Amino acid sequence: MEEKFRCFGTGLPLYEDYHDKEWGREVHDDSLLFELLTLEGAQAGLSWYIVLKKRNDYRLAFDNFDPNKVALYDDNKIASLLQNNNIIKNRLKILSTITNAKAIVEIIKKYGSFDKFIWSYVNYKPIVNHITKYADFQSKTPLSDKISKDLLVLGFKFVGSTIVYSFLQAIGMVNDHMVNCFVYKELLNQ
Repeated sequence: MEEKFRCFGTGLPLYEDYHDKEWGREVHDDSLLFELLTLEGAQAGLSWYIVLKKRNDYRLAFDNFDPNKVALYDDNKIASLLQNNNIIKNRLKILSTITNAKAIVEIIKKYGSFDKFIWSYVNYKPIVNHITKYADFQSKTPLSDKISKDLLVLGFKFVGSTIVYSFLQAIGMVNDHMVNCFVYKELLNQ
């Protein structure tokens, strides 16, 4: 039986599972969007695999990424998070998660959902790239530059263009699976 080609993660079951079942697939749930934005920010300067291994611990630490709950975190909760050995104990990243939760709550009040807001940038239709070699991958684009600037104006933190582009890939707004990847073909047939 011929092995499926995947863009990344081969040989690491957790990574394979993320690639095969999540990365590049459309996400429209506000809590999951918040989670992925947070994890992309947590990854800054680290490897995605490190963050992926801590994902369940992040869910526990941040109330399953309910933005309404996280927006209310106080100094005691921040101190507790800074002592949590199961997450990345970077003060700025933890504070940015709370700040971003507050910004998402405001967006939900204005637009009805974070999903509607973020997907409006692509008219609710994913961008499909046609990557044939690893050199074709981009780390940011004019779209991620624009979204990054807009999010910063709205008060978000840890949303530079590179982080935003990784987020867009993760939530399926951008299909950056390589054309010979089996997931690329699955997404085209949806």
